Amino acid sequence: MPSAIVTGATGITGSAIVHHLCKDSSYDKILSLSRKNPGYDSPKIQHATLDLQSSVEEMAKELQSIEAEYVFFCAYLARDDPAEATRVNAVMLSNFIQALEKTGAIKRLKRFVLTAGFKHYGVHLGHCKQPLQEDDLLLEKNTSGISWPPIFYYEQERILSEAAGRGGWEWVVTLPEDVLGYARGNFMNEATALGLYCAVSKVLPGSQLPYPGCKANYFAFNCWTSANLHAKFCLWAATAPRAGNNVFNVMNGDTESFQNLWPRLAERFGCRIPNPMFPGGGVPDSAGFGPYEATTVSMPNPHPLKVYEDVIGVQAEGTPTLFLQK
Repeated sequence: MPSAIVTGATGITGSAIVHHLCKDSSYDKILSLSRKNPGYDSPKIQHATLDLQSSVEEMAKELQSIEAEYVFFCAYLARDDPAEATRVNAVMLSNFIQALEKTGAIKRLKRFVLTAGFKHYGVHLGHCKQPLQEDDLLLEKNTSGISWPPIFYYEQERILSEAAGRGGWEWVVTLPEDVLGYARGNFMNEATALGLYCAVSKVLPGSQLPYPGCKANYFAFNCWTSANLHAKFCLWAATAPRAGNNVFNVMNGDTESFQNLWPRLAERFGCRIPNPMFPGGGVPDSAGFGPYEATTVSMPNPHPLKVYEDVIGVQAEGTPTLFLQK
């Protein structure tokens, strides 16, 4: 029976993968790796404390007796500076793989599943081509002659592909949309942020629940990714015969909008919807609209859609957007 390694096992995506591996009778051992012991209660789980920011040699010492057919890499470190985020997250992945090579555990590996995300498409940089598809152009440094900010997923994907090539194993990259799930002490979760915002709004005078964004975002449509759905997909992708060496979008598939969700959140937390919701008009600008509407930050780069201008016949600067671009 195969075994699996999960890094970032205390996070939203990692903990969900551990949970579903425990329920899968085809796995006899799950090796959870994180800086803190999550205290999972299952005889199938073996935990090891591992600092992914340590050196290859230090990691190799901690991983001496750890090997598996499948690796689920869910570790991530947030950094404000894109270049630093790229450096830190690339080093973590590279050192981890090199540590497995150093211990010899890599010889047993069949497939390595890396959790990435929709920043792969540059959704944080402006208006993107829709729909987002796995073979879309990468916003690398000089794509379309533009100096795009570094996107650390690209460097991780390059490291993974090169390591798989020299090791004779396969890789999978998943691209979930905003992930909703549960992880103790983890606040990189839209559900947690909304829950806190609603709970605080409830106890404020009037219990009003103003939407903390612009009107365009309120009426926009979006998809989310359940951590449970993503975990189930990762388990499938780890063993499906033709899934290897591929990138996959992973999302629930149902489309929602805050024009529908916000009144439901207000009802759930006992809050009132303010009327008008957008007293300043709801159009984003760099100044914001007092206490009610979010300030919009001007982006230093053009819209990612710009790389498709010649294909779609429309200039990116003339498209509806939630961003302000220079």
